[in-house]
Formats: sequence, C-alpha cells, structure tokens
Amino acid sequence: MSRNSRIAGVAAIAGIMLAVAIVALREPGDPPREAVLPVTEESEQQEMLARELERCATLTMPDTACEHAWAEKRRRFFGSGEGDRR
Repeated sequence: MSRNSRIAGVAAIAGIMLAVAIVALREPGDPPREAVLPVTEESEQQEMLARELERCATLTMPDTACEHAWAEKRRRFFGSGEGDRR
C-alpha cells in the first residue's frame, strides 16, 4: 500500500469515529426541534392561509393565488411595513 492510501484510510476512520462520538453524545431523550416550538391559537385567517399554502405546496405550475399567499406569509413573518423596522 502506498503512503497516500494509508493516510486516506486513517483520515476516513478518524472521520467515522468523530461522527460516532457526536451521535453518542446526543441524549436519546432530546425532542426534535419542531416539538419545542410554542403552540399558538390560529385565527380563521391564519388557518385559511395555512390551507392555501398546503395546496400550493402540491402544485408544479405557477399560480397567482399561491404567489399572493406566499407574499402574505412573508409579510406576516417579517413584519407589515416600515413602522416595524428597528
């Protein structure tokens, strides 16, 4: 075996050992990140927007209603206007 192949083999084994160590350090009881998000009550408008975005996720063609729904989602996420900026 050449020297380069030995170095590559050692590096591969070290990488595998590092990955196993990281997985071993994670506690098995850790909940997924989605599970710790706060649960908020949704209004009827938010529910309608969520349903529309779910419908849009299944489409493969551009759709004007979906573009408006995504724009509304971004507006709600980032804030409604210049008054929201800090």
